[in-house]
Amino acid sequence: MSKHNAYQVKDWNGDSGARWVANQQRLDAMLAVFGEAAVAAAAPSPGERVLDIGCGAGASSLALARRVGAAGEVLGLDISEALVDRARSLTPQGAPLRFTVRDAAEHDPAETGYDLLFSRFGVMFFDDPAAAFATMRRALKPGGRVAFVCWRAAAENDWVRLPLGAVRDIVPPLPQPAPGTPGPFSFGDPERVRAILTQAGFADIVLTPFDHDIPFGAGANRAEAVEDALAMAFEVGPLSRVLEGQPEHLRARAADAVRMAFASRPGERSVMIDGAAWIVTAQNTRPDM
Repeated sequence: MSKHNAYQVKDWNGDSGARWVANQQRLDAMLAVFGEAAVAAAAPSPGERVLDIGCGAGASSLALARRVGAAGEVLGLDISEALVDRARSLTPQGAPLRFTVRDAAEHDPAETGYDLLFSRFGVMFFDDPAAAFATMRRALKPGGRVAFVCWRAAAENDWVRLPLGAVRDIVPPLPQPAPGTPGPFSFGDPERVRAILTQAGFADIVLTPFDHDIPFGAGANRAEAVEDALAMAFEVGPLSRVLEGQPEHLRARAADAVRMAFASRPGERSVMIDGAAWIVTAQNTRPDM
């Protein structure tokens, strides 16, 4: 087991990993447009070697493999055995793609000479992100590059803002994490991201805001889509943690309130909610440390 990021390793090999696998299709649909934007910014070319950090169930790795082609190579890394197993099961035979269960904060001397470090929402969970990026940079060749997408602030993202806003008068809110605490929004501050990457040895750092609506839940019609969005909010994300251990009458009130919040949003076969992210690119311009 990794000696770094102990909480995340335990969580993603426990409840979080199991919930992601159970909701993999819905979550990948939710994140697809953000992954596509990050891949476009990364601009992988045929024949390149790519390291996909926090690859999850492999959707981003598959997209990268299609870009680099048979002459290239993609290695997907994740700390969750369940997600890597899922990724392997979804990988077409013959794809230039393999997966490994490993914490990217730990260097593997055999993995070097990559053209690109990539991540779709997988780099915000390191206990020491500057050290982790410095370790990952050692896998890059000189002149290699990094490209990833990360969430901006929670208040800008409806998948948090809508359900938590709906229940704020029903159940106590979660305590606010200290700035920089590992989690989905720990890279929301652009100056912190620049500082992390600079300390890790990257240069030419560019953060580009990317806003897009997100299909949350799915159904054959509007009513089914709203109910599926409600079920998804109860199963994954911060609402599930807020409601953990709450009595059934409060969970029922919360369900009614969140259902109304989702019903206020547009969409026919999915509830369309607002999403806000950074697309981040940088270059490896320093020799290995």
